[in-house]
Amino acid sequence: MTAQDPDADARRRSGEALRDGDPTGWFEQLYADAAQGQAIVPWDRRAPHPLLVEWVKQQPTKSGCRTLVVGSGLGDDAAFLAAHGYRVIAFDISKSAIESARRRFPTSPVDFRVADLLNPPTEWRQRFDLVVETYTTQSLPVRLRPTVTLHIGRFVAPGGTLVVLAVAGAGDEPVDGPPWPLSRADIESFAVEGLELMSAEEVRDPPGMHHWRAVFTRPPD
Repeated sequence: MTAQDPDADARRRSGEALRDGDPTGWFEQLYADAAQGQAIVPWDRRAPHPLLVEWVKQQPTKSGCRTLVVGSGLGDDAAFLAAHGYRVIAFDISKSAIESARRRFPTSPVDFRVADLLNPPTEWRQRFDLVVETYTTQSLPVRLRPTVTLHIGRFVAPGGTLVVLAVAGAGDEPVDGPPWPLSRADIESFAVEGLELMSAEEVRDPPGMHHWRAVFTRPPD
């Protein structure tokens, strides 16, 4: 196992990919190396995100709810949602991440797929009753944020919900990401093409970091 700091390693990989003109290319190598024990995925909790768990427990039963997990990584959030009755498609740009998720959750009904958030399948537009985005936006360069938030918002069907979990920015000072934390304005930018912001909580984690948990809805047709 590598002894390198996982956050520093992620920043190095991201920086090299940006210099090569491929802002998403580093994810596959990171997950491939992690599968071989040669890297650590810094955002991997080996458990569903606690802010998502808390939110789901507050919801009525969603059996059969068409759900999309964006940038699903090693699959914990997706498997958690499926175990609670949601009908889940989970995607990541990294083939190695998807293969690892399938190995970790061999009996889960989640449909794990390789897909690119910057060029998503057209048939996913306004298809899902629930869309969950955890940390994906903040792992991509700020210049891509308008494209990323537009595509994520467009996944939400009429009457559907988007849940966004992200590290909250501490101020306006530049950050050497990833992650590139999200401001309140960044959170509000997910409200595209009729999507409405219902709540934006700024939650302090015990280690001292701030996180957003934002919920959006698209009015029914």
